Amino acid sequence: MATAAGIGARDKVFIGGKWVVPAGADPLPVVNSATEETIATIPGCTPVEVDQAVEAARGAFEGWAATPRAERAEALAAIAAGLGERSEELTATITAELGMPLKLTQMVQVGLGINHFAAMPKALEEVRWEEEVGNSRVLREPVGVVGAITPWNYPLNQIGAKVAPALAAGCTVVMKPSEIVPLNAFILAEVIESVGLPPGVFNLVTGIGPVVGEAIAGHPGVDFVSFTGSTRAGRRVSELAAATVKPVAMELGGKSPNVLLEDADFARAVPDGVAKCFLNSGQTCSALTRMLVPRERLAEVEELAKVAAEAFTPGDPFAPGTRLGPLVSETQRERVRDYIAKGEAEGAKLVTGGTDAPEGLDRGYFVRPTVFSEVTPEMTIGREEIFGPVLVIQPYDGEEDAVRIANATDYGLAGGVWAGDQERAIAVARRLRTGQIEINGGAFNPAAPFGGYGQSGHGRENGRFGIEELLQTKSLQL
Repeated sequence: MATAAGIGARDKVFIGGKWVVPAGADPLPVVNSATEETIATIPGCTPVEVDQAVEAARGAFEGWAATPRAERAEALAAIAAGLGERSEELTATITAELGMPLKLTQMVQVGLGINHFAAMPKALEEVRWEEEVGNSRVLREPVGVVGAITPWNYPLNQIGAKVAPALAAGCTVVMKPSEIVPLNAFILAEVIESVGLPPGVFNLVTGIGPVVGEAIAGHPGVDFVSFTGSTRAGRRVSELAAATVKPVAMELGGKSPNVLLEDADFARAVPDGVAKCFLNSGQTCSALTRMLVPRERLAEVEELAKVAAEAFTPGDPFAPGTRLGPLVSETQRERVRDYIAKGEAEGAKLVTGGTDAPEGLDRGYFVRPTVFSEVTPEMTIGREEIFGPVLVIQPYDGEEDAVRIANATDYGLAGGVWAGDQERAIAVARRLRTGQIEINGGAFNPAAPFGGYGQSGHGRENGRFGIEELLQTKSLQL
């Protein structure tokens, strides 16, 4: 299989504008999930490095917050340009460390990541920084030092969704990328260094969540924590942040419904829904993993879903014909296989796929694209986030039943509604308890607010909404 050139050991982290060797940090391996080979190592930092990074960020905060917004916008545009110049390297790196097919990585992982920085100059102009309310002047000011803890499934995108608005708002940043897919974060740090941000405005520390992530979340010098990851880890971040009463924004898991009403165009809706479920090998928190269909159309949907799913050919993510890469790790692969086995054991109908490795792919963390039908809300695969290429089809009896099943979840991150009449689809979407909903396959909008209800978290990212999340409000009584 192909791989990315130039990947190797990283032994330094970026603190206070300098690349420093962590004291006593054990290296952590970075594994190519398609080959199971170690392609790099990174430092496993300790709370000592977190203390240093927070101190640097606090020292830089006052000056950066006072920097004119036009200058901050110029710096963010320069970061976007710098990332663009290294987009081929970023694409190859993320494909190697994550396993998403190359073309999708270029469009989604790298494209969206760069866009977060490129979009900030315009977003800065959309924020109401001051307004008059009666005899008060209401000001919006940066919250302070932001601790950004990011996931492995959309690494540069989620880093950009946190770092770009923080810098735009006038905050300084201590960032911990996922230790599983971290190499792209080093490229970002190199770009930021080349742009010449003041020392301490952006700091990169690496390591595992229970050590470095927890040190950031509980640090008294961190004013705000922005976290994306599992709901379980999000609870822990909240507990640690509560000790210093700091605000937390978190985007967590999902079990998102895709409601196909009886007058929808099923020939379009079903393949689109399968693709939305299988994007990034199903390792997407907002994936449309539950397809809700009229019971009388179930057989038709099963056949359409089977054909669509079996067209997702697994293989080398660097190969042109690959539509489905591996899962990110052995742990993740076994987790997904366990869910598939539970689905069969609990009586769900296996339409295609299963627990066996795809043919000819005994090496690498691959899982067969899988579709279940006749799934009830009580089944494990109907309730819990699987985070793999597994679609569950749930039959319903009438619109009220569809809404009931759609909302029968602890999560509320995303959703979809398909109908022959758009206004009817919008009316149903208004009843769904979830943060963003596609209407008849509406395209993802990176400027729209992104975040969830319930155990999918709280707070919003993207565009001006991401900046506003990181602002404090002050009133001057005149």
